[in-house]
Amino acid sequence: MDDPGLGAAQLDTVFRDLNRTNLLLGGQRITMNALKDLMNRYPREEYKITDMGCGDGDLLRRIARYCRKKNIAVTCLGIDNSVAALKLAVAQSAGFPEIMYKKASVLDPDAEHPCHILLCTLTLHHFKDREITGILNRFGRMASLGVIINDLERNRLAYYLFHAFSLIFIKTKIAKQDGLISIRRGFLREELQGMSRAFPDLEHRIHWRWAFRYLWVMQAKAVALHE
Repeated sequence: MDDPGLGAAQLDTVFRDLNRTNLLLGGQRITMNALKDLMNRYPREEYKITDMGCGDGDLLRRIARYCRKKNIAVTCLGIDNSVAALKLAVAQSAGFPEIMYKKASVLDPDAEHPCHILLCTLTLHHFKDREITGILNRFGRMASLGVIINDLERNRLAYYLFHAFSLIFIKTKIAKQDGLISIRRGFLREELQGMSRAFPDLEHRIHWRWAFRYLWVMQAKAVALHE
């Protein structure tokens, strides 16, 4: 999955596996529930939402469908470094004019676009610790209402359970390998808490969620106190 040379057809099959896994294990629901919570806390006439590392855009389409159902005006921007993934995202989002996409690395200053809510799902673990500090600093500048991070717990049990799960529910070798590698690159709670201390001007809420995920919501203290 980290290989930018993967073709669109191959990536499409992999993303179908990963999206099905997220659906079965509730991964996308974690982000959606956190997003709904922020929207309920800070009602607006319109929201600008950015998904950093958007992949094939599955999460943004879920958000767009939810907002349509609730009559919430939303503009979504998906940012990813994979040309093939973005081609899939654009093609599959043809019926969603509220969603736009841009090619950029999460590390690239060109990826910095002001928004109300920034999402980062299963992306942060791909970067080194020294890079993550800069990424989080940029995220904090970009999002006026909050940053929602959803990433994996580094856990031996999770590794073996995912291996068993993948034998039944995941078809592609790449998706199986990516899942196992991602778990090994995941985080411990104390590591996330240590990272959060580098940003004392932000309020941090870090919670464990099933299945072996951490939900980390960052907000400017002035915003959080406004509730």
